[in-house]
Amino acid sequence: MREERTLTGITFNVQRFSTEDGPGIRTTVFLKGCPLRCAWCHNPEGLSPRPELMWYDVRCIAARDCLSACPENALELTPQGMQIDRANCTACGACAEACPAGALEVIGQQWTPEELFSEVDKDAVFYETSGGGVTLSGGEPMAQADFVLALARLCHEAGIHVALDTCGVAAWQRYERVLPLVNLVLCDLKVFDADRHRASTGVDNRSILENVRRIAAAGKPLWIRTPVIPGYTSGADNIAALGDFIAAELPTVERWDLLAYTNLGQPKYHRLDRPYALEGVPLLTHAEMETLHAIAVQRVPVAVWSGATKSEK
Repeated sequence: MREERTLTGITFNVQRFSTEDGPGIRTTVFLKGCPLRCAWCHNPEGLSPRPELMWYDVRCIAARDCLSACPENALELTPQGMQIDRANCTACGACAEACPAGALEVIGQQWTPEELFSEVDKDAVFYETSGGGVTLSGGEPMAQADFVLALARLCHEAGIHVALDTCGVAAWQRYERVLPLVNLVLCDLKVFDADRHRASTGVDNRSILENVRRIAAAGKPLWIRTPVIPGYTSGADNIAALGDFIAAELPTVERWDLLAYTNLGQPKYHRLDRPYALEGVPLLTHAEMETLHAIAVQRVPVAVWSGATKSEK
């Protein structure tokens, strides 16, 4: 007789008191694994579906307890910092447990839907008083569609507002199953031109545009998000093309967010031993964001922009 496997999901963060991922005060569940490889991704720890080890140089006191604790001998502390043999590291967590300073951390926690629901339900009083709820984000939540479906059902049955924050890359059948349990969809639209989208993210955008059309046709409220990235998405022609698409094809859009580029994710790349494509790229100016917003709001009146900008001196 075949033994049934317990359904689990893997997260890299459960962020309480979030105010940017939907209405009201929310708990945002960040699920690991993403089909895109955006050059500017500010959550690189969400790309892989597996647990990963991070080393924080600012916390390290060179106690070296971690070296002897590692069963794979995958760690070496050098004058340049901790070297992690990622081919051999299994992210077992033994080194993190041994580190007295918390300089090593395994990113990726396994949950059953019931366990994670119990965690997010702790803040139900804040959802009720603020009109908030739970946002399922990532990574890409639809990469763990069965888990998302189970968790969304538990939230829905408890009367908790559910938002799905997606990049749009998944089989439509996955969205079709989850949408009845979702109150709001936040969808990223980054680059309108298909070739430029592939060059920037590694994936064609045709399925993204078709999925977001279908989400709108299903009557689901939409918040569109466009990260404004210098050299990638920040062209006036791109913002205009996205605006024209939204105006013509997405009648349920309630908000279009232009999100100014942030380099706050850069240290994470170093902690994961990954190159950062936008090394040294400055933030956009307030004037640049205002110009792009003017283009956007002319086409989509609910367009807004936010984020830090650099000094124009």
